[in-house]
Amino acid sequence: MDKLSFIIGVIGNIISVLLFLSPLNTFIRIVRKKSTDGFESMPYVCTLLSTCLWTYYGIIRPGALLVATVNGFGALVELVYVALFITFAPPTMKAKTAKLAAILDVGFLGAVILISNLMLEGETRINMIGTIGAGLNIIMYGSPLVALKTVIKTRSVEYMPFLLSLFSFLNGGIWTVYAALVKDFFLLVPNAIGFILGTIQLVVYVCYMNPSKEQQYNEPLIY
Repeated sequence: MDKLSFIIGVIGNIISVLLFLSPLNTFIRIVRKKSTDGFESMPYVCTLLSTCLWTYYGIIRPGALLVATVNGFGALVELVYVALFITFAPPTMKAKTAKLAAILDVGFLGAVILISNLMLEGETRINMIGTIGAGLNIIMYGSPLVALKTVIKTRSVEYMPFLLSLFSFLNGGIWTVYAALVKDFFLLVPNAIGFILGTIQLVVYVCYMNPSKEQQYNEPLIY
């Protein structure tokens, strides 16, 4: 069982890396245009917080090294994304993103780590970090769903990147299996939900992946 869970965890790490890198084309576009257009920074700020907390969770929970390593990588990637967003966003969005990152990724994260170290220990500390991390993971998986309304309204998948939906589906599935094997409730719940949400996104994508010629020539409503 330990060998199987390790193999599943390694596969999960690979898929998670691909999930973290899936918005890369978006940020290449941002750098080239030197503008964030209409993209929102909230998903990246929240994912940065989530990956930092899961890195901490992997460090304090015995046998969770695979969780710590992949989320440590994810935290570095998300930090770059947030930095690029702050660099190329218009003044109002730049200030909003910087403020949000300061509150969540510095203030809240620092407070959680400080309180958990000074006031909690053992299973109580692990449970606290796991609960917060699980909630943030659900938000991370659900963030692409805001595009579903636009996809259905425009009957176009332009605003819902396929790779992000695909890797959310695969990531949720593989980590659900891993969590079941190692009996980690905090990993199981959010990733099972992520698997379901990823499935919904893929179904919607398939339904609207071939727009009519008239729709292909319509101007985008949003970025």
